Amino acid sequence: MNIILLGPPGAGKGTQAAMLVEERNMVQLSTGDMLRAARTSGTDMGKMVAGVMDRGELVTDEIVIGLIQEQLDTHGPDTGFIFDGFPRTLAQADALGSLLSAAGRSLDAVIELRVNDDVLVNRIVNRAKEAVAAGGVARADDNEESLKTRLMAYYKDTSPLIGYYYAIKKLQSIDGLAEIDDVKFSVNDVLNNI
Repeated sequence: MNIILLGPPGAGKGTQAAMLVEERNMVQLSTGDMLRAARTSGTDMGKMVAGVMDRGELVTDEIVIGLIQEQLDTHGPDTGFIFDGFPRTLAQADALGSLLSAAGRSLDAVIELRVNDDVLVNRIVNRAKEAVAAGGVARADDNEESLKTRLMAYYKDTSPLIGYYYAIKKLQSIDGLAEIDDVKFSVNDVLNNI
């Protein structure tokens, strides 16, 4: 089973994906995680990714698609994927469709986690504060200014995916503001009915 978790930054996609990995043995392909790993790699690509992320901008399609292609090639045909943070644009949605098709795979569902902007800002700011309070380091893009840039990019580029996937009967929307376990139940309900 291959699914997309769709929603703005801070909607809980990563949290839900982690539970699906544990309970359904799926592989989470989080472009955010892959980009953060590239960023700390010290390579030229990593330095370029770091600059883009620090400005709160989105990396190029070519970079993201290349990272996704590597992951598809690494895993066997029975592996189910959770696409978290990809696709972000209609062009990426088309590219993902082509990648999956070329790999003999299909997209089974797109689950939209619906939330509102005020909650997103609170989640991101609190996530940064909690990381620092726990002795860690907040993500460089976990601040209000970067979030506003990321939200603007989401609404401009990514929100059209809702209509795109609705039109091809893949979209399921759930309340992303519910308690984590309630969101988990809703996600599993969608997957159990495919």
